[in-house]
Amino acid sequence: MRGRFITFEGPEGSGKSTQIRRLADWLTERGKEVFCTREPGGTPVGEAIRGLLQHDVEGENLGARAELLLFSASRAQLVDRVIAPALEKGVWVLCDRFLDSTLAYQGFGRGMDLEALGQINAFAVQDCRPDLTLLLDLKVEVGFARLKSRYEANGASKDRFEREEQAFHERVRQGYLQLAEREPDRFSILNAEDSPDVVALAVRAAVEEVLFS
Repeated sequence: MRGRFITFEGPEGSGKSTQIRRLADWLTERGKEVFCTREPGGTPVGEAIRGLLQHDVEGENLGARAELLLFSASRAQLVDRVIAPALEKGVWVLCDRFLDSTLAYQGFGRGMDLEALGQINAFAVQDCRPDLTLLLDLKVEVGFARLKSRYEANGASKDRFEREEQAFHERVRQGYLQLAEREPDRFSILNAEDSPDVVALAVRAAVEEVLFS
């Protein structure tokens, strides 16, 4: 039996990584084989691309089209090498961001044509589509307050996207909400401003409703 594919989306600081780990533990307890991955990344090629996209490792400003194509290249490699083979083996795959991030960040955030982005996404993922997308939604200022606390604790610094102006991130958030409105059968919107425990319960409830009913 084919595995199930669950993606996590949301603005910066929404707690996706935490909730993916907690859902993976819960699914494992229920007897599912689970694999967690992320975008960009998840393969050696993807992780190299992640460095280019997030951390300015080459010291060169990255153009919007180049940014888009790098994300798409990482996604295609992840689908071909990791996600599709795992699903065929019956593994449940949890992914931190997927094709909706391109529509939210490059489409709504940067103003690129959504139809063109949809075509590029379709080429990159072929027929590999999420069974469920969990949108962890929260106000932009709340997310960045969380990031500030995190960075003060571990000494890290903001990546390229986190350095964008607030208006960019507001467009991204509203873009996600519009995407969820367009595909209500695939998306589940969760309030990421709640405590991690409350969000984890909401995540489980959404998974149960859609994938275990």
